[in-house]
Amino acid sequence: MPTTEPERRLAARLKVVDEHITRENQHDIEGILRTFGRTARYDDEPWDGHYIGHNGVRTYYEGLLNALPDLHIEAQQRYASKDAVIVEVVISGHHLGAWRGLPPTGRPVRFPLCGIFVFDDDDHLAGEKIYYDRATVLRQLGVFLEPDSMLGRITTIITHPVTIVRTIWRMALARR
Repeated sequence: MPTTEPERRLAARLKVVDEHITRENQHDIEGILRTFGRTARYDDEPWDGHYIGHNGVRTYYEGLLNALPDLHIEAQQRYASKDAVIVEVVISGHHLGAWRGLPPTGRPVRFPLCGIFVFDDDDHLAGEKIYYDRATVLRQLGVFLEPDSMLGRITTIITHPVTIVRTIWRMALARR
């Protein structure tokens, strides 16, 4: 049982984060929004996406849950301090709805994500900031090819002719 005020606050914040993740897994947007305080903010850093206020956060989750209607978040680790809770999770689901301009591919995704939660004075979420490897997600969706694969090389040549010419030029100069 937490006995000091800092211990009680930390326990309350961990409880809010657990509730938040539970509501995400239930696809309960209203429940997710209730975990945020007055200064709700969601930052999807790999896309430079910043959603301010409850309406902004709602917009983010509506898009995400439309794109991945079977979204599942599996918490791996939690790290807590007096200022923030950091959670490592694994995200999984199937891309069955439009997402960031990409039509549904039907493909499965599974990738690690790190979320940083900060709190207001009432121990509600003030914001969540997420980090993950965008290339991994796009590769799993079939829209990103590794440049060292045969198909990746062909795609690079077709889509980046100026870059390829510069590379060949540099290689020719280096041989001299």
